[in-house]
Amino acid sequence: MTVTNDDTAQYLIRTVSKRSGVKSDLVRAWERRYQAVSPVRTSGGHRVYTDQDIARLKLLNQATNNGHSISQIAQLSLDDLKQLIKTEAVTNTLQPELNQTSIRDKYHIAEDYNVKCYGAVLAFDAQALESHFENAIVELGSEAFIELLLSPLLSKIGERWKTGELRPVHEHMTSSVIRSLTYILRNNNPCPANAPRMIVSTPIGQLHELGALLAAIMAELCGWQVTYLGANLPAEEIAAAVKYTHACALTLSISFASEDNIVAKELRRIKKLIGNDVALIVGGRAASHYQGVLAEIGVPNILGYAHFKEILKQLADQHHATSNA
Repeated sequence: MTVTNDDTAQYLIRTVSKRSGVKSDLVRAWERRYQAVSPVRTSGGHRVYTDQDIARLKLLNQATNNGHSISQIAQLSLDDLKQLIKTEAVTNTLQPELNQTSIRDKYHIAEDYNVKCYGAVLAFDAQALESHFENAIVELGSEAFIELLLSPLLSKIGERWKTGELRPVHEHMTSSVIRSLTYILRNNNPCPANAPRMIVSTPIGQLHELGALLAAIMAELCGWQVTYLGANLPAEEIAAAVKYTHACALTLSISFASEDNIVAKELRRIKKLIGNDVALIVGGRAASHYQGVLAEIGVPNILGYAHFKEILKQLADQHHATSNA
C-alpha cells in the first residue's frame, strides 16, 4: 500500500492483478491501448490504483471472457459495465444455447477470416491484419483462433513465401502483429497452485520463436503454469530453467531444418540433462526433419495442436495423480 496525493489510489499493480484476476501485463496493455483505467504515480514513479479501478478491471475481465472486445467496452462507465454483465447473466440463464458456437460454425468463421487476413498480409496492411485478428479472437476464442485460423494461415504464408508470392518481410510483419496480441490470447484466469509446470523455448540456432510462443499460450489455456524463455537457447540453459521451476515438461519448437548436426546434438544433450522424469515435447514446422533423432531419444513429434493438447492432458493427469498419491 502506497500513500500518494490521491489518497484513494493505494494499490500497486501486483495487488490489483491478484484482486481483479487480470494479469499484470494485461492491465498495462488495457491501460496503454484503451485507457481502461487511469492510475496515478507515486513520487517514485510507481503506478497505483484505486478500489474503483479494481472493480472496473473485474467487470472488464468478465465481459471479455463473455466474448466482448475490450476496444468496445473499455470506456463504459462502472454502472454500464454492471448492467452489461447483469443483462447477459439473465440471457445466459434463459437461452444457454445462444452461447454455444458449434465446431462447424467455427470452421466457417475461421475460413472467412483466413481469406480476410491473408488479403491484409498480401497488401502489407498491419493495421487491417490486427483488426481482423482481434475480431476473430472474440468470435472464436483463443484456442480455436490458434488452431483453426492462425495455424492454417501461417502455413499458407510459409508456402506462398516459398513460391515467391510473398517476401520474408510479409512473414515478419505477421509475426510482429501476432506478438502484439499475445496479451489477449493468454489465459487470464489465475493458475491453480497445483498446476503442472512447463518450460517452453527453442534450441540453439532456432531463431524463430512464434511456434514456441503459440505453444506456450496453448499450454496456458490447457491449465499449465508456463515459463516462456524465448528463442535460441543452449541445452544447459534450458535444462537449468527446468530445474529452477521444477517443471515436469519441456516443449521445444523447431521451425527450420539445417544440414548441420547442431539441432540433433542439442536435442540429445537436452534429453540427457533433463532425464526421464521430465517429459520432452517437440513440435514445429521442421520437427519432422529430425524424426530420426526424436525416435532415438524416445520423443514423439507433435502432429498439430490437437495432438499437443492430448499429450498435455495425459501429462497433467499423471502429474495430479502423483501429487495426490
